[in-house]
Amino acid sequence: MEFTKSLIKGKLIKRYKRFFTDVKLQKETVTAHCPNTGSMKGLLDEGNDVYLLPNNDPKRKLKFGLEIINSRKNLVGVNTHMANRIVQHGLENNLIDELKNNDVIKPEVFFNKETRFDFLLEKNSQKSFVEVKNVTLFRDENTAEFPDAITSRGSKHLLTLIDAIKKGYKTYLLFLVQIQNMKYFKIAKDIDEQYYRNYLLAKNAGVNFLAYRCNISSKKIFIDKKLKILDEQL
Repeated sequence: MEFTKSLIKGKLIKRYKRFFTDVKLQKETVTAHCPNTGSMKGLLDEGNDVYLLPNNDPKRKLKFGLEIINSRKNLVGVNTHMANRIVQHGLENNLIDELKNNDVIKPEVFFNKETRFDFLLEKNSQKSFVEVKNVTLFRDENTAEFPDAITSRGSKHLLTLIDAIKKGYKTYLLFLVQIQNMKYFKIAKDIDEQYYRNYLLAKNAGVNFLAYRCNISSKKIFIDKKLKILDEQL
């Protein structure tokens, strides 16, 4: 996924009201849209380098969007709206080893009246649902973690993936790690123990869990490496 325009580098001042970030550019301070409603735990230190995507859409009040934060010498892609586009690019270009050579790739498909999964894949008459979770949390130098806050919605998705297996679908949950230099991935059990319990339940029921790291630069972001998932026991 290439950015549509060149990103502009600045310094983070603060994020507030979830959707706003103040950023110091060379000659001015601007307010940029923050396309991430999560906690962004560990990323919001004042003075962090950030990269903004400019826009000239007259309908948009804010003329910049926050795309990347440099935290502890790692670039982190924070735009959650990019996650599915990055994964679709990965699926179309066979960058995910377990999900190659699909006959059909359909984004945003309803499983039931309440739940829509990110992708429906078809290959050799086998239908598979793929749910994507964007990962931006890291608390040591080489391990990415999810979630960064309690997520009842995330738990619901795990339980619904189990239901999909019962109806004949293969199911995958892909943790998209938008953090440079990570080697491992794990569930942040101390942040949301219920999510971890449901993760184990789903794993035992046959849900396939994958973690893939992105290659990140100010020009593009794309999937480039599978990460080992570390499991603990309760």
